[in-house]
This record gives sequence, C-alpha cells and structure tokens, in this order.
Amino acid sequence: MHRLSSAQPVHRPTDQARPALLDRLRRTAGDPGRRILFTGATILTMDPALGTLPTGDLLVSGDTITAVGPDLRARGAATDAVVVDASGTVLTPGFVDTHRHAWQGQLRRIIPDVDDLAGYLDTTLVRLAPAYRPEDMYVGTRLAALGAVDAGITTLLDLSHNSRTAAHSDAAVQALVDSGVRGIHAAMGPHFGAWDRQWPADLARLAAWSGTDGRGRVTVRLAALATEEIAGPDLAYGPRLARIADESGLGVSVDAVFGAASSAAVLRWEREGLLGERLALIHATGLTAEAWRAIGASGTRISLAPTSEAQIGLEDAVPAVDEALAAGVRPGLSIDVEVALANDMFTQMRTLHAIQRMRAVNGGRATRRVRPRISTQDVLDFATRQGADTVGLGEVTGTLTPGKQADLLMITADEVNNLPLNDAVGTVVLGADARNVDTVLIAGRVRKWAGRLVDVDLPRLRAEAAASRDHLLRTAIARTADDPAA
Repeated sequence: MHRLSSAQPVHRPTDQARPALLDRLRRTAGDPGRRILFTGATILTMDPALGTLPTGDLLVSGDTITAVGPDLRARGAATDAVVVDASGTVLTPGFVDTHRHAWQGQLRRIIPDVDDLAGYLDTTLVRLAPAYRPEDMYVGTRLAALGAVDAGITTLLDLSHNSRTAAHSDAAVQALVDSGVRGIHAAMGPHFGAWDRQWPADLARLAAWSGTDGRGRVTVRLAALATEEIAGPDLAYGPRLARIADESGLGVSVDAVFGAASSAAVLRWEREGLLGERLALIHATGLTAEAWRAIGASGTRISLAPTSEAQIGLEDAVPAVDEALAAGVRPGLSIDVEVALANDMFTQMRTLHAIQRMRAVNGGRATRRVRPRISTQDVLDFATRQGADTVGLGEVTGTLTPGKQADLLMITADEVNNLPLNDAVGTVVLGADARNVDTVLIAGRVRKWAGRLVDVDLPRLRAEAAASRDHLLRTAIARTADDPAA
C-alpha cells in the first residue's frame, strides 16, 4: 500500500526571499519568543499519536515545537512568525546517531577496506590514537559533528575513547558545543598507550562543564567496554563503573558487545542488577538467546551499527535487528567509525532494511515460509524516535511532538532523485541523501539552510583537518620508525 501525498505539485523553496529569511532567523536566534512557521510540507512526525500529515504546518517557538497540524496559518500561527514555505519538502525529526567515535573525523576512510576488528584496532587505536593532541581531538570531533549535521543527524553520541588528559576531554566537549549539534559526550579512557588515568574520576567535572552552553544541548554519559578482552579490566563495565554512573546521574553506553564473552557478561550484569533502560549496549552481535532474554526483560537499550557489523565483520557480521525485535527491543542506529564507513543515517537505514529483508527471505527458504520483514517505517523509527530513547533523550527529541525541542529536517522531494513524491517514508529512507537535507534546525536554531551549513568557514575547516591528519600520520610513522614494536 503506497502512502501517497496529497500535497500540491512540488517545488523547491529556493526563491529570492530565502537569504532574507536566513538573515532574520540569525538575528533572532537567541530570542525565546521568536516563532518560525513551516507551511505546506508533508510531515512525518514519528509520533504514533500524531502520525503523518500529507500536507501540514509546524510551528516553532524559541527552541521548542509548539504546534503541528493542517493549516496552522488559519488559526493565527503566522502572526509575528518567520514563515518558511516548505511545500515540496518532507519535514522529519532529526536523525539520532547513537554511537560514533567522532575524534577520528580527520581520518575518514583512511582504512576503507579493513577486514576485521583487529585491523581497525591496530591502525587506529594502537598506532594513531596516541599521537592525538587536544587540538586534534577538537578538529576531529568538530569535523565529524558538522558532517553529521550536514547529513541531517541532529543528535550525536560521541563515544570519546581517546581522552588521554583532561584537556583532551575538554577539547572534545568544546567541539560538540561549537558545532551546534545536540551532543552527548560519552567519556571513556583510551584502549592503548599512555594516558593520565583521569577517567572515570573526571566524569563529574565533565558533566558540570558541559552544561555551560546554557541550553542543555551538550550532555555527558559514561562509556565502557563489555569485557576485558580488548583493553583489560579498567575499561570493562561492571559494578564499579555502574556505581560511578549512578552517583553522577549518568546513563551508560557499552561498546564492543558481541559473542560468547559478552553474552556471559550480560547474564552477570543481570544477576548484579546492572541492566536497565539507562544502559545501551552497542552492536550486540552473536549474543546467546539467554542474553537476549535478559536484555529484553530489563528494558536495556540496543544500538546497532549496520554498516560496521556487516562491513568490518563484527562477530557473525549480521546486524542483530531480528534478535532485538524478538526480545521486545526496538533499537537505535549508529555510524561507529568514519575511518572505514559512511557517515550518514540514510546509509544505515538502507543497509539494515536490505540485510534484514534478505535474511528473512533466505532464512525461510527451507520451510518455504518468508519470515517477517521490517519496513521503511521501521528503520526511520529506529533512526529517530528509538535512537532518542536509546541515548536517554526520548523526552527531548526524536519526534515532531509539541513540547519537544525543535530538532528537525526539511528534506526536498523535488530533486531528480526524489520526484515525484509518492510515498514520503519511502522517499526519505530509500531516495534521499545529504544533498536533499535542505534545512536543519537544532534546538530551534538554523544549522543548515538551502543545502549549506550555516556559519561554517569551509576553507578553514579543510585546512585544519588536513593539518591535523598530516601531524597524526607523521607522528605515528616516526614513532614506528623509532620503535617497530609500537
């Protein structure tokens, strides 16, 4: 069944008034009484109670969505509002990336054909990570965050596991603040090499410092590994780290959850009372049925990284969406590492959609019964509402619900890759890409407009990224030359 839009014939809103509108929006960005009215869009609220509006309006007041409905103009919503003609577009919540190692931004696609986790660890965490200075942390994290915003990701959980000093951590948090993204600094100590051992004692300071943007847009979580196998016991989740997170009021994201060892860890956490909705497990590939039972029964969240699991080959290389759904868990989605993977949510949605449906058909061949297949609506839900719940921000973002923060996208439906608009969800998931992300609002502030990031000096960004990358490569090569075992 196609969900046909009843909107008027589409046209991209690129009229001469747009520069003036942007100027007005910039000048009034700090005004809590400033109102923006988007009119004439197809609106995918991702709120089950509100559903989809084939043609509708959305009102933003300050940093908050205050109304969604058909023809709000007729109810006086346009009074004193900046009116944005959104006809020919689809409005959606901003995407939520539930796990990315943003500090690696300047190393994008440096190992595009890495074959396994060991290859990633050796190149990135053993050889290059120790070369990072605080300024490199800033450059990589800000670059990754800006790339996320450009592709429509409004919330980014940065699993920052190269915080060698307090200054490294501060630089990573500042980069999130300066990028404009809704950022979550998930702090963890480095896997390998020398560092100050300031983590996890530094978490309380970071949590207090990150709120200095005055809007609560950047927050903190604790990050850890599932087991001791990769980096030893200090980084492994357990009662000590759970107690620290609880005392600081922080959620926890646990990376590298896969296989038999992680399955045993999940069951141990169940006995210790450490599972629950404030805990998110990342990857969750190759887990046992008993581990999934414990996860589902406790309300523990799951973050899938579809391209990472499949392309790098984590455990069985199959994103665990069927296992999560069978356990009653609707997962969030994530990017993971840009050193080898795409950095946008469109790719994650399409990859998961294709792999799960392939698996459903192939798995049912023996019985001649096709197993249940997920839909484009499902993966868009994973990328928005479920992602927000996974990182503990479900009350703040993830749907276009009045009262939530104005984190939203205006996606063009009249570009050659999308026209004509027949099914809005299908268009967003299967047709759109970063070029169609025309406008991005985060906490009511315009971060992308008419297809371009706002207030970003691109030539300077290019120069900083290249200089940082060159420093890291030179330092890593020199260190290897001095000590071939390094």
